Amino acid sequence: MHPSSSADRATSAVQIRTKIGTKSILALDKKCDINMAKKKIVVIAGGNSAEYNISIKSGQFVYENIDGERYCKYLMLLRGREWHIEEDGKTFPVDRNDFSFTKDGQKVVFDFAYITIHGNPGENGMLQGYLDMMSIPYSTSSLLCEAMTFDKFVCTHYLQRFGIVTTEPILLTKGNVYNKANILEIIGLPCFVKPNAEGSSFGVSKVKQAADFEKAIQSAFEKCDEILVEPFIDGIEFTCGLYRAGNKKVIFPVAEVVPKKEFFDFEAKYDANFSEEIIPGRFSEDITEEIQQMASQVYDILRCKGIIRIDGFVRGKEVILLEVNTTPGMTSNSFIPKMAKVMGVKLRDVLSEIIES
Repeated sequence: MHPSSSADRATSAVQIRTKIGTKSILALDKKCDINMAKKKIVVIAGGNSAEYNISIKSGQFVYENIDGERYCKYLMLLRGREWHIEEDGKTFPVDRNDFSFTKDGQKVVFDFAYITIHGNPGENGMLQGYLDMMSIPYSTSSLLCEAMTFDKFVCTHYLQRFGIVTTEPILLTKGNVYNKANILEIIGLPCFVKPNAEGSSFGVSKVKQAADFEKAIQSAFEKCDEILVEPFIDGIEFTCGLYRAGNKKVIFPVAEVVPKKEFFDFEAKYDANFSEEIIPGRFSEDITEEIQQMASQVYDILRCKGIIRIDGFVRGKEVILLEVNTTPGMTSNSFIPKMAKVMGVKLRDVLSEIIES
């Protein structure tokens, strides 16, 4: 989905092509005069996780959908200690002392950061902490919220104290001895093994028989030093997006997820050929309302900001939370843009609301 009109496209005269390793991205928009009296918005993409390339796509999509008539917008690519702005086929290093860059002898200081980094450092609170020190407002939740939700075990047990039904995972730490028989007796088969603090679906395995458990453990430990063993939930998978702008909270239509693979893994998330996404989902009115109320409650409990997405399962009449995504995917194939389209709202307007709040 691209909410801009054909007139917008016609006025988008500048083609900015950048290269990220072997990847190329194309941005279409009018060049923004540094001296214009507009807020300067930077979209930050990339990061240090396995979802680097998806983050680039999310960043590009958000960049394209930010209102170029209203804001001066820039795309920043971040990986490790390399932070730079891409514009007109050129790169401009970011000065991390004041979160700015210099072009044609003029310093550009940003007024707002829209974070599209999945995983480290955009989804674990590290980037938010830096921006807090720079006094730069940003699109996501706070450092505390990001750190808590990034650690799935901590988030799950915290939310349980407020009556939210979760999956009851077991935490294993690399180097510590664990009893396979006891774990499988408690969790049962089939079960899932996955990294605890990793912003992607890499390293996730569905274990159907005890003989495959060790291989799944090894795969997950390659991604993270802490992993979760989680029971299989025989139910219907859902996801629900929502955001707050000022005093206004918007809850998107609930989506039903029907994986065409064994489960909704990374490939199924970002390739429409591997999953069926039904928006709105085929849930009863009561169940839909319960999902949305739970999502809203979780948003408030965690003191979230910006757009988040709640994933979970419906088992019978029970709504079970799986995890909280505070920097959800924002590609053209991602849930949030699709939910906004079904709801009849323009993503450009949603982004403006978040920036202004």
